Amino acid sequence: MFERPRPLRPRPRAGSTRRGPLKTLGRLDQKLLVALRTRGHSRTTERVVGALGTFGEWGLGWIAIGAVGAGLDSGRREAWWAASAVGPAAVALNYAVKLAVGRERPLIEDHPRLARAPSKLSFPSAHSTSSVAAATAMGRVAPGARAPLTMLALAVCLGRPYLGMHYPSDVLAGMLLGREIGRHWPLPALAPRSSAGEEIWAR
Repeated sequence: MFERPRPLRPRPRAGSTRRGPLKTLGRLDQKLLVALRTRGHSRTTERVVGALGTFGEWGLGWIAIGAVGAGLDSGRREAWWAASAVGPAAVALNYAVKLAVGRERPLIEDHPRLARAPSKLSFPSAHSTSSVAAATAMGRVAPGARAPLTMLALAVCLGRPYLGMHYPSDVLAGMLLGREIGRHWPLPALAPRSSAGEEIWAR
């Protein structure tokens, strides 16, 4: 009976129930980032993932793929060039969103980022936006190449938190944005493909 009374819990403020799930998602985001940045690392894997990051920089690697596609598929050359242009364009659109959101890149103590970036803005990931946009647009040009193009784009996306450059949520948002850009990117009318052309991309 002489125990000290426990203080009453304060009533939750209006809107606090909304902040709860956001805080939980934020902690999960941070944990996934730390796990990807600290586990499964070696010199070889870091070089490979770093090369993927270089490939996706400014969408230039996707332009190279578009050039190869245009050379191998002369009947749809204009479509390949148009699809390859979506990478750099997606980077520009992505940066507009970055400016509006203003989220800074993650910083993990004792585990610095393994790559450089032209800005401190993080959300959404430009690599993810441009890679998924390009893979989606090129998949419209060559459906037979859709699977390998998508796998390459996913590898670029996963490499961003692995290098400590982005939160996983940055990557997810970039992928969603990139998919919409790639689906609606204007392409020239596609001529019917010959059976030989289909065989090239189905390999």
